[in-house]
Amino acid sequence: MYKLTQLDGSDFFSGTINYADNVGKIIRLEEYDGPKVGTCGRGLHASKNPNDCFIGAKIPCRAFKVKGIDKIAGDKRKCRYRALKVIREIEDLTALLGWNYTEACNPINPFTITPPKIKKEHIQLLHDWDSVWDSVWDSVWDSVGDFVGASVRDSVGASVWASVGDSVRASVGASVWAYIGSLFPGIKTWKYITHKPGNYPFQSVCDLWKSGLVPSYDGKIWRLHGGPNGRVLWNG
Repeated sequence: MYKLTQLDGSDFFSGTINYADNVGKIIRLEEYDGPKVGTCGRGLHASKNPNDCFIGAKIPCRAFKVKGIDKIAGDKRKCRYRALKVIREIEDLTALLGWNYTEACNPINPFTITPPKIKKEHIQLLHDWDSVWDSVWDSVWDSVGDFVGASVRDSVGASVWASVGDSVRASVGASVWAYIGSLFPGIKTWKYITHKPGNYPFQSVCDLWKSGLVPSYDGKIWRLHGGPNGRVLWNG
């Protein structure tokens, strides 16, 4: 079983139980809800799949291997116990979670990259993006998982959305979701879009992103933004 905590080692819900201070020890609650309350009542929660911990956690975080004691209730995503034994801390979260946790916590911000001079290859990437961008939200959200996706979205999206205006924020948001999907190389088949197995269908905009360019679309005109404040570098 696994438990994700805040960076100081405390639980996300109450902030009062410190798992980092209790490695090798048993944490036991005196008060807890009975089985009839289900998995979300008072108790100590843990999951077999560490990604299911994001039901109540978010990045950045720390991860601990735990053993459940005196199970109260559970479902396929998490269990609730009267006590947990904290076995050890797991430091390599990228290996544990199966996706690029390190980059998700420290995402590439394209607006901090000196943008290139717009060339034919950038316009071709934009054409490729134009053919798939409207399916990216549902595809990435459902392929990655809602709780994990929401946590990574909050980490990646904040600085990027703040750099552009309201009128194009939705289409820039599509680029954010495409970049989020690229952090999950273990997913070989993406939902709701036809593509060659193993090929990331939204790679075109990720290539633009990593070169310092972010596309937007206002319903009539495509633009490429780059540099501080996401200024418009090309439109057409």
